[in-house]
Amino acid sequence: MSVVPAASARMARRAAVAAAGFGAPLAGFAAELDGRTLSAWWALPFAGVLLSIALFPLVAMRIWHHHYGKITAAWTLAFFVPFTVLHGTSLAGASLVHALVAEYIPFIVLLTALFTVAGGIYIRGNLHGSPLLNTALLAIGAVLASFMGTTGASMLLIRPLVRANDNRRHRAHVVVFFIFIVSNIGGSLTPLGDPPLFLGFLKGVEFFWTLRNILPETAFMLACLLAIFFVLDSWFYRREGVLPRDPTPDTSRIGFDGGINFVLLLLVVALVLMSGLWRSPVVFDVFGTPLPLPSLARDIGLVAVTLLSLKLTAAQVHADNQFSWGPMVEVAKLFAGIFLTIIPVIAMLRAGVDGPFGAVVAAVTRPDGQPDPAMYFWATGLLSSFLDNAPTYLVFFNTAGGDAQQLMTTLAPTLAAISAGAVFMGANSYIGNAPNLMVKAIAEERGVAMPSFFGYMAWSCAVLVPLFVVLTFLFFV
Repeated sequence: MSVVPAASARMARRAAVAAAGFGAPLAGFAAELDGRTLSAWWALPFAGVLLSIALFPLVAMRIWHHHYGKITAAWTLAFFVPFTVLHGTSLAGASLVHALVAEYIPFIVLLTALFTVAGGIYIRGNLHGSPLLNTALLAIGAVLASFMGTTGASMLLIRPLVRANDNRRHRAHVVVFFIFIVSNIGGSLTPLGDPPLFLGFLKGVEFFWTLRNILPETAFMLACLLAIFFVLDSWFYRREGVLPRDPTPDTSRIGFDGGINFVLLLLVVALVLMSGLWRSPVVFDVFGTPLPLPSLARDIGLVAVTLLSLKLTAAQVHADNQFSWGPMVEVAKLFAGIFLTIIPVIAMLRAGVDGPFGAVVAAVTRPDGQPDPAMYFWATGLLSSFLDNAPTYLVFFNTAGGDAQQLMTTLAPTLAAISAGAVFMGANSYIGNAPNLMVKAIAEERGVAMPSFFGYMAWSCAVLVPLFVVLTFLFFV
């Protein structure tokens, strides 16, 4: 790794990338790997990773639980070994370094910091789950999700929400709407909220762009969902009549343990903002991948925040929260495979109508050559429902051209549609977003009889899909 002067023409271009925040991390690699020369077969390892995530838990849960890392590594090698043989070690090595340094490491470092900080906050006391209280908790979670991440907000609030309703007979719907609102749609306003938006931030989208551009769509969805939930929960609550004895009586006052983590959470926000606003001409060259100084400083700071949280949080707080690294390890392994196998897919999509995926590009493009926001919303959303919303966002971001400055201005409706589709429709299935399965596992561990994979989809089809249809006509047509 070397540091080179910013005065040269090459470094001037990279300094411009740094000034934009993170720029378009895959632009340099895509210029070298011409997607028009690739066969669509190169997308098979990427599809294999995503389909493994979707299907193995359904048909071979035990095998997946013990070997998901090996399965993901096998798909990754299925791409990299033939890619190295056919394109040479230089291009293969450069693409590997680029995917890790420019996207995967910043992505996983932020998730780890949010996961750790949220796991260090314990909400004491035992609330009682009336419809009004449950609705209020969901609304609070929706706000928190955009500032501490859907993962952080979900891990912070799901346990107190389940405790609040542990003396009720009908609880599954509470957790289902929690996944809709807190684990997904609430995280749509900042790059901290949901992984797809952080990937957009890494590619040059301004920190507050989504807040300015999809706030109406988010407010519409949240208002409708909270209203529907309140009516439904009130109906269940009245049917239950006299509630049984509370199995977890807790006479302690409502409060927080691990309060230092709120300070650390503010540090996480400050570090991400700093990396987007700080203009520095210093750019490190990591085997051909530009690494701006603000990006490096942010990631080092986030690692420090993670270590501080682990050191300063009392062991009892982690015990009360049943904190473990299992969910984070799973996410890290799976996304490593996703970020590496997606390389040829992005190159082919960036080739536009001349590439192997020209039909996909044509489907989201109007006859006049302009992108169709409504089609981008549904295409991004439907794939996000089953193939994880972070890589899906990346695919359609690049399908729309991959130029963050153009997408934020002249193509703003398209970027809004991609952002909303990826974040909102990640709630359509358990596998649409990482927190969905985490929340399901915690709820089941606490005795909530959660719907099956298809049972959950029955809820999402009945509640979310009609709202998405209305949303399309209101905002994207």
